[in-house]
Amino acid sequence: MQELQNKKITRDEFESIRKDVLTQWPTGKEVDLDKALLYHKSLPQKKVFSYVLNKAKEEGQTLTQPRAGVPLIQDQIQLLQYLQDVGDADLLPTTIDSYTRQNRYKEAEIGITESVRSNKSMLNGFPAVNHGVTGCRQLIDSLDKPIQVRHGTPDARLLAEICYAGGFTSYEGGGISYNIPYAKDVSLETTIRDWQYVDRLTGLYEEEGCPINREPYGPLTGTLVPPFVSHSVAIIESLLAAEQGVKNITVGYGQCGNLVQDVAALQTLQSLTEEYLRKYGYGDVEVTTVLHQWMGGFPDDESKAFAVISWGSVVAALSHATKVIVKTPHEAIGVPTKEANAAGLLCTKQTINMLGDQHLDTYSLKDEKVIIAAETRCVVDRVIELGKGNLAQGVIQAVGAGVLDIPFAPSRYNAGKMLPARDNEGAIRLFHVGNIPLTTELKEFHEEKMRERARYENREASFQMVIDDVYAISKGRLVGRPK
Repeated sequence: MQELQNKKITRDEFESIRKDVLTQWPTGKEVDLDKALLYHKSLPQKKVFSYVLNKAKEEGQTLTQPRAGVPLIQDQIQLLQYLQDVGDADLLPTTIDSYTRQNRYKEAEIGITESVRSNKSMLNGFPAVNHGVTGCRQLIDSLDKPIQVRHGTPDARLLAEICYAGGFTSYEGGGISYNIPYAKDVSLETTIRDWQYVDRLTGLYEEEGCPINREPYGPLTGTLVPPFVSHSVAIIESLLAAEQGVKNITVGYGQCGNLVQDVAALQTLQSLTEEYLRKYGYGDVEVTTVLHQWMGGFPDDESKAFAVISWGSVVAALSHATKVIVKTPHEAIGVPTKEANAAGLLCTKQTINMLGDQHLDTYSLKDEKVIIAAETRCVVDRVIELGKGNLAQGVIQAVGAGVLDIPFAPSRYNAGKMLPARDNEGAIRLFHVGNIPLTTELKEFHEEKMRERARYENREASFQMVIDDVYAISKGRLVGRPK
């Protein structure tokens, strides 16, 4: 196999790989690109993610989108119709089950059979590969809003083929964001190569006038990921996708909890991504943003859970994110009911409506934006430099060296040397810089922030702070203070 390159896959190379991809499960035979293109062209704009997102961006609106996925087609349709009609969701999801994410389609088939037999959901999502193109189109035909595929799949090629042919117009993930936080033993070379295929497929649809939105996964490993880390991944995955012909990208960020830092992060994410795309020749790519509401532990009490949801809604509104992924008051319990999911949507929409015309414009916000932008440039520029003109190789070297380091990731390819913790105001800083290539000035800034918190709490700055911060929200606080 030739060395991995950040270079658009030729049509001949793509078709050669495609023959193998479509034979991974029998439903691959249903994929017919010409028929799929005709189906996409028949969709009204209100069902196409790219159109709806671009319109919201132009109008300064923040759209709401839940998470939702069940095993059977009719149950999934009923669930999404409820979230659309009762929850007033602007955008809809289809969350894929864990077996499909691991390409274990036989087990997914058993899960479908057992779900029918027991009349209970025996899978934690929608097995789109097993349901095939026909099953996917039933969803698209039954709903009035655009539907996105949300999953977590290192090798998402067959899933993309079937979902695109089935009419889905947005696809989440990327070679870094759906590997390092999700997999232990999968190499970056493998996932970047596989996601180049997904992005090239997306590009083929774009070339034929069928826009498909792509969304790198923003939160990575959760709520203690420094903004510059998730920004760097989003920018790199956007550059890799754009090279393959992707024209509509939504970059994401997971809420960390400090209002000023979160708003600054969303605003810099948009501008930095556009900056790097223009710099490297992809200025025609449309960029939008998504905020993921709190991805950490939730309070058991529903009233307290609504407070956490509302806090995320405030961030989405004040940062003017293009869309927000909404949580439910049942996060601490398990899989939410459709009623709880709708309640989270309505809570979020009410908060956004009240704050949508307001702006956060303070000196601390401006300072935070400068810091995040400087940190992100340190990392992205070093990754590009390591690649010597080949961004794909630069990523592999950077992750191996800890230049790009994702905290708490399970992947054995991740250095895991950088450790984040909150400062005294709850913003995410670096307790241990590891090999992140920050300037001396930025390193000293993080060190002083940690010393400031240690003085306030009358204890040494230590790893215990990191542990305390992980569990803080579920105990009703943002910063993990000692008892």
